[in-house]
Amino acid sequence: MTTDPAAGAAPVTSPAAGLVSSLRERRLTIATAESLTAGLISAAIADVPGASAVLRGGLSAYATEVKRECLSISAELIERHGVISPECAEAMAYQSRVVFGADLAISATGVAGPDQQEGQPVGTVFIAVATAADLQTSRLDLSGSRRAIRLGTVEAALSLAHSVVAAMGKAAGGHSSVPSGDG
Repeated sequence: MTTDPAAGAAPVTSPAAGLVSSLRERRLTIATAESLTAGLISAAIADVPGASAVLRGGLSAYATEVKRECLSISAELIERHGVISPECAEAMAYQSRVVFGADLAISATGVAGPDQQEGQPVGTVFIAVATAADLQTSRLDLSGSRRAIRLGTVEAALSLAHSVVAAMGKAAGGHSSVPSGDG
């Protein structure tokens, strides 16, 4: 939390700081799996003092092979839906939660430009947040420079995760059990 000099002593909280605070209050942990953001979501969380109490880890799964090999995203899912899809974002979030042993995970996949990918226009992004009991996905249609699209994705992903955490009850602490079956 910082103070905005223009607003006097009113606190200004970044989306990442608000998320870390909510996670700490509930004794929950978080992980990330990022494609177009290449670690920016995880870095935003890690920039918050005290993040070490909640951040388990993150994977920059930029290449399709990394999604398959490190996150165990099935070739069938990728072939059927593509990597720029809500299904891939959901699988990335679910698998990141499993791989890092976290209570919840954020994922992001999309097209930052300069060219379209898989027939999806620049600015098409899918973010997902997975918990033991819930999976929320959002499609973003962003515009601007490559950097603006990536930063807009980070902000939206952190906000979605914060809303998911806010809806969760106080946890007793530690990692929630991972559901059985394939994701």
